[in-house]
Amino acid sequence: MTSMNKAASPVLLGALGVFCFLALWEAGSAAVDAREALPPVQDVVTALLALAGTGAFWQDLGATLGVSLAGWAIAAVLGVTLGILIGTSRWIRAVTRIPLEFLRPIPAIVILPLAMLVLGPTTEMGVFLVVFGVLLPITAQTVAGVEAVDPVMRNTARSFGLGRTEILVRVVLPGASPFIGTAMRVAAPVTLVMTVVAGMLGGSPGLGNSLSVAQLTGRTEDIFAYVLVLGILGLLVQALSNRAERRILHWHTSFRKVSP
Repeated sequence: MTSMNKAASPVLLGALGVFCFLALWEAGSAAVDAREALPPVQDVVTALLALAGTGAFWQDLGATLGVSLAGWAIAAVLGVTLGILIGTSRWIRAVTRIPLEFLRPIPAIVILPLAMLVLGPTTEMGVFLVVFGVLLPITAQTVAGVEAVDPVMRNTARSFGLGRTEILVRVVLPGASPFIGTAMRVAAPVTLVMTVVAGMLGGSPGLGNSLSVAQLTGRTEDIFAYVLVLGILGLLVQALSNRAERRILHWHTSFRKVSP
């Protein structure tokens, strides 16, 4: 019974938080000065249901998820590969240090005008912006993970006759995997943000573009409906990435359940 109570407590507290948020929203919309800018909850829910009944909404939703997933996958492959190369080679680390340090402080939004000029308001532009936004953090985390591997383990593997490829697969990658997993989890919701930005400011297909159109046409209820959808998507992406990280890295000490 105690374990059931412990499991139910976060759910109840989360439900209480949602209830308080909706109550504050409803109270704010009831204010005379704020009603036009902050529509009631029921009006937003009605607008959301109306949007969900159209094929365009589901096309935009699919486009948003597709751009986010494609950008995340490309950045994962490139970032992990580049991070392993930098982390295992002093020569490559020296060559790439200055370019990476130059690119790291540049926000992805700064690249948007250039991406629009070259690629236009297309899906490819959105994917490029997502990749640019999360590639360097994934690379940096992978480098940190590779450098954190115990050199004694590498030397021991080498003394047993393992080659460079075997050491990489059996020692370096398992040792760096928690860092890589964290990078993947943190990057997942960021890809969604970058996809929405690409749609709102760059015209890339998806929910961000539809949100921008709703803003231009003054459809306040639709604006809040899209924001609500994006918030729910963010929660789902975060939950799925957490679950995937725990499932894949269940063998690591940081994810093992400690029995009482």
